[in-house]
Amino acid sequence: MPQATQSSQSPQEREPMPVLEQPPENLTVTLPPRSARHGGRTDVLVVGGGPAGIGAALAAADAGADVVLVERYGFLGGNATVALVMPLMSFHNEHKHIADARPDRTVRLLPPDHGEGEPVVAGVLWRLLDRLAERGGCIPPSLDTGYTVPFDPEILKLVLLDLMDEAGVRMLFHAFASTALPLGDGHRVVFESKSGPVVIDAGVVVDCTGDGDVAAACGAPYEIGRPEDGLVQPMTLMFRVADFLQPRFAAYVRAHPDQWRGVHGLWDLVREAATAGELDLPREDVLFFATPHARELSVNCTRVTGALGTDVWDLTRAEVVARRQLEQIDRFLRRRVPGFEESYAVQSGTHIGVRETRRVMGDYRLTRDDILEARPHPDVIAHGAYPIDIHNPRGTGTVLDRVPPGRFYDIPLRCLLPRDTERLLVAGRCISGSHVAHSSYRVMPIAMATGQAAGVTAALATRLRRTPRELPYALVQQELLRQGARLSIGGDDDEGVRE
Repeated sequence: MPQATQSSQSPQEREPMPVLEQPPENLTVTLPPRSARHGGRTDVLVVGGGPAGIGAALAAADAGADVVLVERYGFLGGNATVALVMPLMSFHNEHKHIADARPDRTVRLLPPDHGEGEPVVAGVLWRLLDRLAERGGCIPPSLDTGYTVPFDPEILKLVLLDLMDEAGVRMLFHAFASTALPLGDGHRVVFESKSGPVVIDAGVVVDCTGDGDVAAACGAPYEIGRPEDGLVQPMTLMFRVADFLQPRFAAYVRAHPDQWRGVHGLWDLVREAATAGELDLPREDVLFFATPHARELSVNCTRVTGALGTDVWDLTRAEVVARRQLEQIDRFLRRRVPGFEESYAVQSGTHIGVRETRRVMGDYRLTRDDILEARPHPDVIAHGAYPIDIHNPRGTGTVLDRVPPGRFYDIPLRCLLPRDTERLLVAGRCISGSHVAHSSYRVMPIAMATGQAAGVTAALATRLRRTPRELPYALVQQELLRQGARLSIGGDDDEGVRE
């Protein structure tokens, strides 16, 4: 394929793209009153069609509720399809003796971090993966994939439409939640659209925006960033590379075994390129993953620090900076890395991948110790086993602390119940937890599990005419088990290991 003409300027020489200057916070104007089209009322309104929203909408419908799902883009999938965050990370705990059982995966380009343990998430996630596999849209998790799930984002978009259609979920695309108003028996959420403002009323709202947008609009308290300085994890613009020649790369790795670890490395080449002025990145290595397609990779290398995903000016700057970084990385791979001589970037994320924004404060705040000590909770509604995984908010380096082998941690229902509000749940990465705990539960399989739990809770609350906070958690657990969720209650689980 012909290559695009490359700029002769180095990263340091190129002038930054101008962006709109951020105004002072006190420079505001009052808008006139306006009317909005009424989109009707539903039992359960799910805001956001990413992994958490998918879990919430399908679970609420399965539990018998009338469900409306509103998504700001023209398709479902959230970070999986909008930001091309691939693969789905492992949702299995780690076998105690996996180091002895694991085959050599030096050049398989899939993580060697997990495997041979038990899946700790099932339910909606497994239904989705089964359908994806039937369509040739993913490689099921196994020891060979490091128990991650490489998938095709285009097939995923289609499968998600099928699942929503079969479940009877009504959808509205291209609508962005801007505010929410309390009703006596629920909430009214205002969406901005090409048709003007649209309002939808609901008995219970499930905030699956990732950023806690609806919860914040309802007055729920929240935290942002780490406690010492408020900084959040960096953002990453993902992209896919085609015409990658794995045999050439494998030969290089075999000749330089200290330069590659499963899915990341090339430290010397990155250092040489940075010294030559070819790379200007706040990271010390490159990271990429295999996909279901031969000669294709998913590249996770851009890194933008000091930007907050709930600030439109920060987002604008991050998108510009990340796209310039992408250009550098694409050129670096072709020039310096064997196997990439004929490669090219075939697709990049529609939206930069955002790891961390608001963490809505709930009735319980999940902590680092909850995760690393695998603490049980009586109102458990989901499990996690993914490591604590913190990309340095200031630049290079990543902290990785694993859940003990053979174990998993509980996420209690209380983490989904925002303080100071009723008839509202949160799911996904914006649930209640510390900065450190968030780095584990933010990944997509766990987000889908918390979404399923929130959807079940919302549906039962509307059916029984109670608020989610009034609902006995045992009823939620019972319905989750009926829907095939993986749940260890009271330390007993025929398939999992609590210890």
